[in-house]
Amino acid sequence: MKKYTYTEKKDTRSGFGDGLTELGRTNPNVVALCADLIGSLKMNQFIKENPERFFQVGIAEANMMGMAAGLTIGGKIPFTGTFANFSTGRVYDQIRQSIAYSGKNVKVCASHAGVTLGEDGATHQILEDIGLMKMLPGMTVINPCDYNQTKAATIAIADFDGPVYLRFGRPKVPVFMPEDAKFEIGKGIQLTEGSDVTIVATGHLVWESLQAAEQLEAQGISAEVINIHTIKPLDEEIILKSVAKTGCIVTAEEHNKLGGLGESVSRTLALNTPTPQEFVATNDTFGESGTPDQLMAKYGLDANSVLKAVKKVISRKK
Repeated sequence: MKKYTYTEKKDTRSGFGDGLTELGRTNPNVVALCADLIGSLKMNQFIKENPERFFQVGIAEANMMGMAAGLTIGGKIPFTGTFANFSTGRVYDQIRQSIAYSGKNVKVCASHAGVTLGEDGATHQILEDIGLMKMLPGMTVINPCDYNQTKAATIAIADFDGPVYLRFGRPKVPVFMPEDAKFEIGKGIQLTEGSDVTIVATGHLVWESLQAAEQLEAQGISAEVINIHTIKPLDEEIILKSVAKTGCIVTAEEHNKLGGLGESVSRTLALNTPTPQEFVATNDTFGESGTPDQLMAKYGLDANSVLKAVKKVISRKK
């Protein structure tokens, strides 16, 4: 099995900030809006280089979405920035009515998603945002796994015509994806080849799944790990090809098991080839205050949780 290693840890939100900065230098139509969280969204360098293309909206997220929708009419490509909780739940009506309904070319960029937001607690740790966004007609939903992939995704969505929800996080996590890897919206990436179980993971759970796969290999279990960075549209082909070989699947995500990646995969399997599946996700619950590592362990979102799910799903194979 291919071994994945890392030499540094970086937060995925910095990948967004650096990607946005690069876009500012290469695409004159890119503009940015923020709801009073410039530092948290790592937008400082973009603002420094493009002050005339930045709008500080203040703590008025609904207004920010309306402004962004309006900016697209003049040919601009607006990137909105705030926490995932405020990017989705607080402004769902505005996104639905002003952006999704008319297919406006707005990039809704959301940091501090999931329980790895940490000490800020349950009110800020949104675990239902993927579900909210993927249900909107025409909305593309992207959840990259590390700094490099987040930067590449940020750059890629500027060339994509249509509304996008880009989700990333606060903690520093291993950087393991190639810096020069091409980001293709809607195309999953097979990271390891295996024959006993398919592990489909997104976001921070990709690295945890790779760690679980290494432990499983030492136990004689061959795991195929697939990085699903685009949850909608889902790369059904890569998933179906893998389960045809392995006969069972584990989905892993930092999100409620209701409405997330796992349910999208379940639908694909039910319509094509019913297959035993286990979910690594939060179990219909809110989060709480704690360090990211503590919360990932408590809510069953770490490598050990993936390993346990694999053992369970393999036992269900006929």
